[in-house]
Amino acid sequence: MDAILKTEHLNLWYGDNHALKDVNLEMPEHQVTALIGPSGCGKSTFLKTLDRMNDLIPGVRIEGQVIYRDRNIFDPQVDVTWLRRHVGMVFQKPNPFPMSIYDNIAYGPRTHGIRGKKELDQIVENSLRGAAIWDEVKDRLKKSALSLSGGQQQRICIARALAVEPDVLLMDEATSALDPISTAKIEDLIADLKKSYTIVIVTHNMQQATRVSDRCAFFLHGELVESGETEQIFSVPKDKRTEDYITGRFG
Repeated sequence: MDAILKTEHLNLWYGDNHALKDVNLEMPEHQVTALIGPSGCGKSTFLKTLDRMNDLIPGVRIEGQVIYRDRNIFDPQVDVTWLRRHVGMVFQKPNPFPMSIYDNIAYGPRTHGIRGKKELDQIVENSLRGAAIWDEVKDRLKKSALSLSGGQQQRICIARALAVEPDVLLMDEATSALDPISTAKIEDLIADLKKSYTIVIVTHNMQQATRVSDRCAFFLHGELVESGETEQIFSVPKDKRTEDYITGRFG
């Protein structure tokens, strides 16, 4: 089981608040790792550390390592633009750019220097197919992405992340703002995408974690309580706190 991404003794502070405490976690290639735990337990903070989104927050201090393909992403030699090309992020609320569907998807490739229409056309089509939304939008690529439904907008955001051909896709509660039908579509999509990508998701939804993930990591008060195969975590958790959370005693 090769981990494409792992953290070693990862600590993070927001000012005096110790938000992540000595987290060691491996995220294997071509698997879905779900981060679970109650609100405010550190799972979104952990996710954002994996592509250095927390760099943007004043007063953040980080110790330890995040290793992506044998490189510590906090090494001064690592270019953040390079990192975010390889480690893409999809947020909780759909956030398409206020431009056409086509331009949303072509945005990343263009910033990386791809200009040819034929090449961009192919990337746009492949990415929209990859996000299982090509058939719904292929006749209106010039229309604003904001004219789509919430579920479609979220799949456009997934397509936009796929357009730069990342290795890893981070999804921060990517279905929590969506209706059940759109949620089911994105869950099906996640199962399909893991053939080509490594996926790390944050979810509040226990059923979703059991449906889509291969591995689970349970966070509480900034600590990683335990991690392992999803089936094991949900059927025979090693820690009483994990058992209490997944059986609904708190959270």
